[in-house]
Amino acid sequence: MTDPYTAAIEAELKLLDPEVRRSPERVGGLLHPEFVEIGASGRVWDRDAVIALLAGERDAGDPTGTVSRMKAVQLAPDTVHLTFDTDHNGRCAHRSSLWRRTGRGWLLYFHQGTLYDSGREEQRYSG
Repeated sequence: MTDPYTAAIEAELKLLDPEVRRSPERVGGLLHPEFVEIGASGRVWDRDAVIALLAGERDAGDPTGTVSRMKAVQLAPDTVHLTFDTDHNGRCAHRSSLWRRTGRGWLLYFHQGTLYDSGREEQRYSG
């Protein structure tokens, strides 16, 4: 059996995969029925809205860009909190995801993104 950290990270990386993102069935299989997202824009999304939005991504490139600083913390036996950063052509966001283990496996229960200025952030992290 996969440990909770690995399971949550693997599931998150699947959601960041452009092929998975364009498949409503695959995305739906990773989202909890009560899923909510607060996007980097500040908009609140429910499960159905996110599935529809991601299915509409037709860009041949990677819609998520690069992922860095991914960390996992187990908050409870069936809950893992992931934090990480994304950079898509200079649009940088800190991201936070809560994954819950259910009878269907690990499902994303909550996600939030917050935009940040990469130049200022690099200075903070570097010293």
